[in-house]
Amino acid sequence: LTAYHEAGHAICHYYCPTQDRVSEVSIIPRGQAGGYTMALPEHDKSYVTKAEMNEEIVTLLGGRAAEKIVLDDISTGASNDLERATKIARSMVTRYGFSDKIGPIVYGRDEDEVFLGRDYNSDRSYSEVIAGEIDAELRSIVHGAYDKAVELLSGHIDQLHTVASYLIEHEKIDGEQFERLMTGELSADEEKKPQAPEKDGAEAPADDTPNDNQQPSQE
Repeated sequence: LTAYHEAGHAICHYYCPTQDRVSEVSIIPRGQAGGYTMALPEHDKSYVTKAEMNEEIVTLLGGRAAEKIVLDDISTGASNDLERATKIARSMVTRYGFSDKIGPIVYGRDEDEVFLGRDYNSDRSYSEVIAGEIDAELRSIVHGAYDKAVELLSGHIDQLHTVASYLIEHEKIDGEQFERLMTGELSADEEKKPQAPEKDGAEAPADDTPNDNQQPSQE
């Protein structure tokens, strides 16, 4: 399950052009996470575009989409992904004005500015009608990103199986290995050939080369 979940994240990263390259994928548990997919930025960014935020949500939902496609079931492993995806979508609509329907207006406070004991919803300064429109836009963004993740993974199902199989066998993939898996240069069942161990106490082979200090044997 974890192998397909992380493979789903990684492959969505690969096919979303605005996202950073995958640097590592692992199914080794770390903390409460069963695995992780890491993508390191190649350069610093001072701003983020609407397309980047949309595709970030696609990559976050890639794990859940992979579970559904391959196993026809979903797990609680995507809970943090869903939380992050929803937060990004809300920021797009209420903070950055990225919704064509809602418009370039900031609604409510930044979630980080809500004081202890005050609920975010109770602190809002807009009507129930606007709140309903915001919720509808959030659903539209997240559902659209999920559909995109399903489309990407369904269209590259062989690569999904390949990456997941390699993870099951090796537990971890670095960025170079991932690129080679995606291009077909590395197969899922390829393993590192173990080096033959040296035998302890093995005698060195005899050297038949004459030594300059030795005299040839006389017959």
